Amino acid sequence: MASDINQILGSKAPARPTMTTLLFATLTSTVALVTLVGLGILTGHFLLIPPMAASMALVAGAPSLPLSQPRNVIGGQVISAIVGVTVGLASHSLWAAAIAGGLALGAMLLTRTSHSPAAATAVIGATTVDGQLTFVACAGIAAIVLVLFGLSRSAFRRTTYPLYWW
Repeated sequence: MASDINQILGSKAPARPTMTTLLFATLTSTVALVTLVGLGILTGHFLLIPPMAASMALVAGAPSLPLSQPRNVIGGQVISAIVGVTVGLASHSLWAAAIAGGLALGAMLLTRTSHSPAAATAVIGATTVDGQLTFVACAGIAAIVLVLFGLSRSAFRRTTYPLYWW
């Protein structure tokens, strides 16, 4: 009976990370996102913070996943920003934003740069009324910043990131 309860209550989830890994991932993510707030202040594109926070969670928390690799983070964010801004040329409505999110997924799959947080970047890009080129540039720069923080975390922790660049 006791073994049945342990089996039911037991988890097959991965083990918790070590305290050092947890602290480095948290610190890296926090500093990276604070850096992006500075970029937002300079450019006025504050809405990029939510999808970039999700991207950083992948880079710092699951650095070995394909979604976390530089090709996917940078490529997915830039492609999605371009798709979003392009759809926004037709309309800035929520309907257009939803379409942009779906089209961004298709574009990322086509280019093998899938990065789920980037779909939100496309949605934001479609609703961006002013500074569309700056928005695309900021998405690219922000993604590069996240990858650089992922590299610094890897150097401090002596772990492997990225597994591949392209």
